[in-house]
Amino acid sequence: MIDKGLLITLTEEFLSGSDNYLAEVKVNPGNVISIEIDNDNGVDINDCVELSRYIESKLNREEEDFELTVGSVGLTSPFKSLRQYKKYIGSEIEVLTRKGQKIFGVLKSASENEFTISISKKERLEGAKRKTEINEDLHFKYDEVKYTKYLIRFK
Repeated sequence: MIDKGLLITLTEEFLSGSDNYLAEVKVNPGNVISIEIDNDNGVDINDCVELSRYIESKLNREEEDFELTVGSVGLTSPFKSLRQYKKYIGSEIEVLTRKGQKIFGVLKSASENEFTISISKKERLEGAKRKTEINEDLHFKYDEVKYTKYLIRFK
């Protein structure tokens, strides 16, 4: 099986000096390789083609055959890196916790260990006749969530 570490090294070597960055490398049985890259301003198809050619030039099909797919992270794909979290600060996101709870809110911050979202909810304040909308910040460690995704809403 082709070494995942080698693929990460080759990809990061190729991407150094560009605005693109590695989001994920998968090596499945049968050497089916999938590499996803991202960019804060969107990935150009030519970047994917050039990376694919570069990696193919560094691997020897005669030693070990493989199937290679290089693409960009989809807009609705779960976040895979801290840089993706930082890219979407200020945007609406969807979080699915390990407990199965879906939460929708605005991503406020992201650090190495956790991220914070702001949610809006309606609560009846003491002495009030109607519910009032209040904002609350929720903090999550990355291992507490199954996924976090950018939320697309059509209004």
